[in-house]
Amino acid sequence: MSAAGVPATESGEPERGPERPGGLLDVLGVASVVLDTRGRIVLWSPQAEELFGYSAQEALGQYAARLIVHERHMELVSKLFADVMRTGQSWAGGFPVRHKDGSTRLVEFRNMRLLDDRGDVYALGLAADQSTVRRLEQDVALSERMVQQSPIGLAVLDAGLRFVSVNPALETMHGVPAAQHTGRTLREVLPQLDPDELEVPARQVLATGTPLVAHRVVGRTPADPGQDHTWSMSLYRLDDATGHVLGVAYSILDVTEQHRVAVQAETARRRLAVIADASARIGTTLELERTALELAEVAVPELADIAAVDLLDAVVEGRPSTLRPAEPAVMRALALRAERESEAVEAADPPGEVALYAPDRLVTQCVRTAEAVMLPRVSEEDLPRIARSPEAAVMLGRAGLHSYLAVPLIARGEVLGALDLKRTRNPAPFDADDLLLARELASRAAVQIDNARWYQNARNTALTLQRSLLPGEPPVTTGLEVASRYQPAGATTEVGGDWFDVIPLDGDRTALVVGDVMGSGIGAAATMGRLRTATTTLASLGLDPAMLLEQLNRTSSALEPSIATCVYAVHDPHLRRCRIANAGHLPPVRVRPGHPPELLDLPTGVPLGVGGVEFSTVTVDFEPGDELVFYTDGLVETRCHSLDERLDVLLSLLDDPGRPLEETCDLLLRTLHHPDNHDDVALLIARAQELA
Repeated sequence: MSAAGVPATESGEPERGPERPGGLLDVLGVASVVLDTRGRIVLWSPQAEELFGYSAQEALGQYAARLIVHERHMELVSKLFADVMRTGQSWAGGFPVRHKDGSTRLVEFRNMRLLDDRGDVYALGLAADQSTVRRLEQDVALSERMVQQSPIGLAVLDAGLRFVSVNPALETMHGVPAAQHTGRTLREVLPQLDPDELEVPARQVLATGTPLVAHRVVGRTPADPGQDHTWSMSLYRLDDATGHVLGVAYSILDVTEQHRVAVQAETARRRLAVIADASARIGTTLELERTALELAEVAVPELADIAAVDLLDAVVEGRPSTLRPAEPAVMRALALRAERESEAVEAADPPGEVALYAPDRLVTQCVRTAEAVMLPRVSEEDLPRIARSPEAAVMLGRAGLHSYLAVPLIARGEVLGALDLKRTRNPAPFDADDLLLARELASRAAVQIDNARWYQNARNTALTLQRSLLPGEPPVTTGLEVASRYQPAGATTEVGGDWFDVIPLDGDRTALVVGDVMGSGIGAAATMGRLRTATTTLASLGLDPAMLLEQLNRTSSALEPSIATCVYAVHDPHLRRCRIANAGHLPPVRVRPGHPPELLDLPTGVPLGVGGVEFSTVTVDFEPGDELVFYTDGLVETRCHSLDERLDVLLSLLDDPGRPLEETCDLLLRTLHHPDNHDDVALLIARAQELA
C-alpha cells in the first residue's frame, strides 16, 4: 500500500484503475441540456435544474429558447442554433438567460452538434454560471502567475511522491530542468541529499494530512555541489472536493544566509555566555591551583574536550620567565579537566608535576613567542610536537586527537604559561572564533592567576617569617606539661600575627604567653616577632604580669601603628598558683578534675597599642592535674555563630581532664577551626604536675 492508502506496484508507483471524479465540475456546476433539431428539450440534467430553476418535468418537451431566452434575444439565439446544427461547428460564449424566478443571469455556454447511431442529430449545450467560471479562471491565472514568478521553489508531487510539476525557482535551486523532474522521485532528482530528510516527512503528510511547516533540511544539490545549503521546506497534502488524495504540495526556500547569520549570532551569544561565566567563576579564591582549575572547568566542554593549565616553573617560583630560542620550557601542571576519561587524559601531565618540554614542542613555542598555536587538523606527524613524550604521543593518537590549540597566559606583560586545549570527541576543528574565545578566557584568567601567584608567594614569605619567629618544641619546665599548636590561616586570606610562648623563669617558675597582632601579612608577622622578643626580655626581669603588659604596651606604641591582644601568666609550682594579666584577649579556660571547665573571670583590659587603661593581675589556684587553655580568636570565632555559642562548645570539649594534651589540641582544632575561619590559630595548653 502507498502512504495514501492506494495499492502500489512493486516499484512503489500507485496502480492505475478507475478513480473517483475530481471536484472541479462540481465546483463549476456544469449543466447539460440536449435539444432535438427543432430546439425542443429532450434531456435536462440536475445541474440544469439548479442553474435555470426549472425541474425536468417543467423543461422536457419545451422549446429551450422560449423557456430561458428573453424575447429580444430570440432571433439571435435561433440563428446561432441553426448555424451549429447546419455546420457542426461548436459555439461558445456568454449569454444572458432568464431564470424561473424572473431574474436574468449571465451563463457561459458550450454548444455542439451530436449524432447518434441512427443518424439522428441533436444539440448539446453545456452551461455554467459565468461568475463562477470567471472566478475560477482568475484563481487559475493568479495561481499560475504566482507559481511561475515566486522566488520560493514550488512543486506538486503525486501520491507516489513523483514530481508532477515544478516552478522555475525550484529548477534553479535544484539545478535540474523541469523536464528531468517530471515522473521522478525526490531521491532520484536529488541523490546528494539524505532521502529520509525529504521522503519520510512527505509520506507522513500524505498519511495524516497534517502539514509540515518550515522543516529545516541541510545538504547539497547539483546547483551548488561543493557547498552545503540550508532550506526551509513545507509540505501540504492536496485533496480534491470529494476528499480524494491527489498528492503533496512541496515548497522550499533557501535560508542558507539566514541560517549562517543565526549560527554566527548563536556563536557570539555562546561566546558571551562563556565569558560571563568565566568572569563569575574564575578567581573566586586566591589559591593558585584552584584558580587554574576554574579556568579549565570553564573551557570544558564549551571550548574543548580536554583543557590543561600549565605555568612556567620559573613563574611559580617568582623568577623571570623569558625563554631563549633554543631553551626548553620547564612547565608545572596546575590543572587538568576533561569531559570524560580517555587515553588523552592519561597522556597529559598530572597536576602538580613538573615536565621539561623541548624547544620544538608547540607549548614551548607558545610561551616563548607569546602567540597562540592552532592546528585545526592534527596529523600523525604533529603528535610528537604536542605530547610530552613518545609514549604520550601514541596515546593521543589512539584517543583520536584531531584538533589542538594552545593560548599563552599573559599578565602585566609577562608570559605565565599556557592554556592547552584538545578536541577528541567534538568533531569540529578549532577555528578563528574558538581562537578568539580562548584568547579572551586566557586574558581574563591570566590576571587572576597572576594575582594568586603573587599572593601565594607573599603568603609563603609571611608564613616562613612567622614560623621562624614562633618557638619550636616547648621547653621542659618544672611542674608543667605543655602542648601547643599553630594553625596558619586558610589559603584565601593572608597569614596573621598569632603567637604563643613558654618562657622558663628563675625559681622554677614559667611564663605562658598567647597573643594576636591585628592585621595580616608580613607586617603583622614582623610586629609579632618584635612583641615576642620584647615579652621574652621583660619576662626575664621577673616583672609582675600587669607591669609587664604596661611595659609591653609602651613598646607596642613605639612601633609602627599596631594593635595586639595578649594574655600573660606566670606559674609558680611551689605556691601552686598562677598570676595572670589580660590585654584585651579572650579569657583562658581552667580545667580541674571534679569541676566543670570554666572561663577565668579576668579584667579584660585594653589591647596593646591603645593605652590609657592600667592592667590588673589576678591570682588563681593551679593545683597538680589542673589545666590552663590559652587560645586566639581564630579558634572560636565564625561568621555564623555568636561568640558565646562557640565558647560553650569549647568548654564542652574540655570535659576530660585526663585526656593527653596532644589529643586535646588535635580535638580542639579538628572540631572548632572551621574552613571559613580565615584567621590564624595559636593554642597553648599547660597542665600542672607534682614536683619531684
